[in-house]
Amino acid sequence: MTDSAIDRSSIDKRYLDPSLPVGKRVEILVSQLTLREKIAQMLHKAPPIPRLEVPEYNWWNEGLHGVARAGRATVFPQAIGLAATFDVALMSEIATVISDEGRAKHHQALRQGNRGQYFGLTYWSPNINIFRDPRWGRGQETYGEDPYLTGRMGVAFVKGLQGEDPKYLKLVATPKHFAVHSGPEAQRHSFNACVTARDLNETYLRAFKECVIEAKAASVMGAYNRTNGEPCCGSHTLLQKILHEEWGFDGFVVSDCWAIKDFHENHKVTATPEESVAMAVRNGCDLNCGDIYPRLVEAVEQGLISEEEITASVKRLFTARFQLGMFDPVSAVPYAAIAPEVVNCVKHRNLARRAAQESIVLLKNEGGMLPLKKEIKSIAVIGPTAFLPDVMQGNYTGFAPAITTIMEGIVGAVPEGTQVTYAKGCEASGKAPINDVALHWAMLDSDVIVAVLGYTPSLEGEEGDAMGDSDTEANGDRMRIGLPGRQLELLQKLHATGKPVVLVLTGGSPIELNWPAENIPAIVMAWYGGEQGGHAVADVLFGKFNPAGRLPVTFIKSLDQLPPFTEYAMAGRTYRFMKEQPLYPFGYGLSYTKFAYSNLELSARSIDKDQSVTVYVEVENVGGFDGEEVAQLYVSAMDPAFPSPILHLEGCRRVHLAAGEKKRIRFTLKAEQLAAYDDQGRAVVESGTYAISVGGGQPTDANSGAMTTALTVQ
Repeated sequence: MTDSAIDRSSIDKRYLDPSLPVGKRVEILVSQLTLREKIAQMLHKAPPIPRLEVPEYNWWNEGLHGVARAGRATVFPQAIGLAATFDVALMSEIATVISDEGRAKHHQALRQGNRGQYFGLTYWSPNINIFRDPRWGRGQETYGEDPYLTGRMGVAFVKGLQGEDPKYLKLVATPKHFAVHSGPEAQRHSFNACVTARDLNETYLRAFKECVIEAKAASVMGAYNRTNGEPCCGSHTLLQKILHEEWGFDGFVVSDCWAIKDFHENHKVTATPEESVAMAVRNGCDLNCGDIYPRLVEAVEQGLISEEEITASVKRLFTARFQLGMFDPVSAVPYAAIAPEVVNCVKHRNLARRAAQESIVLLKNEGGMLPLKKEIKSIAVIGPTAFLPDVMQGNYTGFAPAITTIMEGIVGAVPEGTQVTYAKGCEASGKAPINDVALHWAMLDSDVIVAVLGYTPSLEGEEGDAMGDSDTEANGDRMRIGLPGRQLELLQKLHATGKPVVLVLTGGSPIELNWPAENIPAIVMAWYGGEQGGHAVADVLFGKFNPAGRLPVTFIKSLDQLPPFTEYAMAGRTYRFMKEQPLYPFGYGLSYTKFAYSNLELSARSIDKDQSVTVYVEVENVGGFDGEEVAQLYVSAMDPAFPSPILHLEGCRRVHLAAGEKKRIRFTLKAEQLAAYDDQGRAVVESGTYAISVGGGQPTDANSGAMTTALTVQ
């Protein structure tokens, strides 16, 4: 339909009838749009169509670890910290809170006449890319390096965001960035990630597949880079063959922001903007985060794409809006009744504190130095990230009315008679001198030093958002992964005093800790802990909460242990393929108590290739503290026909055990979880023997208490 052909006297408004099927309503509405109106609706900032009572809508919203960039919200730990909980049920609760707050803020904004960015219902989260290399600045946004853990967390997040109503979506979740995307940030607009079919399917696609098929994600975001030569936001292989045809995806695809212009400006796979927009839409990229899709008008005129192909995309977009209830009376949409008072309510803040507590990983506790006695006379809190609110938030964050820093958490946890002193010591980065005078006075009469060091969101993150620790580390990635600036020198000065030192680390990625691991008696990884992160650290330091977090990424000894950053082959990367010994392995984490495993049993010693087996094990708290244990199930093929991971996680359970308590837990292991991948990327369940291990970490970790048995597949 052309603009001149509009007949305003014969508008069919049956699309406003909630009793009609969504598909019918979409058909009626879209059939009345002109070509230019259709194309305008394919922009993230979609204009209104007054004659059809279609309001303006901004599709761009963020909710990585809480509703982001939209004023007040509950701020949970950054995604990598949530992954460290290994608690899938907790992730479901958090996603439900995010969707509650997102819905409440949306409807309140509408009541205030605000239809602006970040107040809509289509959320561009979660980030389920694999954190394959610790140098990547955006690894903090992910659930770590393991496909299984990433998939379980991603599925829980998507389901929690989208809700369970049989008719309406609560929010739209958008797993991103599809696919094979994890740096370098500085090259993301031109980089070509080359992967084998095996690595693609075994590692990079698994979590996306589970979020699409199992969780029924209503949207997917493409990546900036090319994968095997095709720009991801216009990839026939990724978007058509895999996403739509193989996985049956029926939602919509959104480009990463301004990614389409990269086709001709940086990737050089097209010559003109018209060719770029035609390639993107023809291959299934329905929504343009950016402003280039108006060139679709010229693309149609040049015969590069048909109006029918554009119409297909517009229908997918309006399907989501109808499923969200945007064209129905608010009384008909159950989620519209969520009151704005839920935003950052006490219940949500308490959940943020619990999430931060669960995320903390105890890396070392020599001689049982922790927990500290609350009645200690004097504590010196030293370090550039101790009193810094930004460090609690990470990137893609909301704004809590009150954010508790680690210094504030410690001060709030000790009795009134305890002296707490503070000194920054040095800047978080750079070569400015250490303030020895301030250090001296802060530590003068202290009984213990809590050194709070590590990274900040300004030192690691997305292109343009973080600048690194030197001129060679711009655009968010890290070329060095040790403590930045003069922080290691500061820590060595603190150690040289002879006073006991507890090291609390902030950051969103692995840190090289060789010297601290040798010399500092107690080390805690606190990540970017969210609005309650300071309280959570204090809870752990003083024994109010027994830490049980586990590393969702491998802490290597040196970057020399890894292939080049730009190499996307998985050989030598992550715990699944790395043969060298790391400093702290994936899945590692200590407790103030001890756990023992016994009676590892299988429901069957042998199964067929289409069957499942139940794995049972008993876990006992044999120490003196109540606590939580993260039981982890690993699989290893004993004699694989194809190159396979050394071992891989296929189950995890976080359980609470009082001192002396024993529980029998179980896992269901499907034969398909044992699959290897052939040269064509096909999953093959081989006949043979598999080692099944269950413990508090990897079976090679002496602290894990893991037990191993054999399973035969016929």
